[in-house]
Amino acid sequence: MKTTFSIICFISIFILSCNKDKKNVPETDKVKDYLVLTLAPKSVTIHNNFPATIEGQQVIEIRPMISGYIQEIKVNEGERVKKGQLLFKIRNPQYEQEVLTAKASINSAVAEVNSAKMEIEKVKPLVEKQIVSDYRLKSAELALQAKEAALAQAEANLKNAEANLGYTNIKSPQDGIIGTIPYKIGALVGSNSTEALTKLSDIRNIYAYFSWNEKQLLDFLSDSPGISIEEKIKNLPEATLILANSEEYPVKGKIEMASGLISTETGSATFKAVFSNANGLIRSGSSATVRIPEVKDSVLIVPQGATYELQDKRFIYTVGADNKVTAISFTSIPSDDGKYFLVSDGLKARDRVVIEGVASLKDGTEIIPRDTSAVSFYGDIK
Repeated sequence: MKTTFSIICFISIFILSCNKDKKNVPETDKVKDYLVLTLAPKSVTIHNNFPATIEGQQVIEIRPMISGYIQEIKVNEGERVKKGQLLFKIRNPQYEQEVLTAKASINSAVAEVNSAKMEIEKVKPLVEKQIVSDYRLKSAELALQAKEAALAQAEANLKNAEANLGYTNIKSPQDGIIGTIPYKIGALVGSNSTEALTKLSDIRNIYAYFSWNEKQLLDFLSDSPGISIEEKIKNLPEATLILANSEEYPVKGKIEMASGLISTETGSATFKAVFSNANGLIRSGSSATVRIPEVKDSVLIVPQGATYELQDKRFIYTVGADNKVTAISFTSIPSDDGKYFLVSDGLKARDRVVIEGVASLKDGTEIIPRDTSAVSFYGDIK
């Protein structure tokens, strides 16, 4: 009887001990469930951004043709002007005096011509009556030709003097926007002045100049339809302009080649995106960003939060058939919104990857996969 009681007590203690051990199992040793995504290829549009400088379709330096003092400034900086509008008046009395002198010379030459004509009229009847020889008439006719040549020279001098005087009125050669005006009234200016009077920008269309390095150029053109470079550039998608305030310009632009050469110094080629600027919102000299869309076909996408970086390599955990995880390195490019990576190499379709809670994982950890729908996961990615 005593022996039976001892056995019962031993069994009870053993059972209690086992239950206690189960309660003391460390939480970290328990198999946890993790959200898992099965990768599937998808077409995605990404955007490539390039810093750009803005120029009007035509920028003209306004310089005086003659030397003189600025008498009047008829426009303000930043003002929109029309072709033929007066911009500056240059004061130089020399050109006014040359016009007066040329007019006086013409009057004198006209008088000389009239006198020569009268001489011919006087001599001609005398020759007809053989009172004087033909030599006298021919001499008078040659004198008239000389006087007429002098008159023509005087008239040419007047036109030249009037042209020089006209240069004192500097007019706009085209419609555009006035730039800065470095000179003030009374300043001495000339055709050899260091600075122009101002710059006139025609900004009805603007050019956003940017550069493509050789690799970017080859990548873009290889994916663009067409045989020649001209055809490929023509078939590039329309570009978007991001202004300095991060606002998107509402008008789309067309990419054109600005330089046919790749610079040996920078290893890049210069391109321009042409945008209509009918409202004059964008001015020459502005800075902006040219954004060009690029379609990536059949790429794999993983959330950035499911990855980690180690020694300049990007890793993600894949789930094997035994539900154990393995850290796999892969190469990628970030998406526009910074939430996802587009996989270039290292992963393949139908790989199962852990997409949350990766900080608590390590190689060989066993998990309980909780699959998420690829359709719902990729649904909001354009």
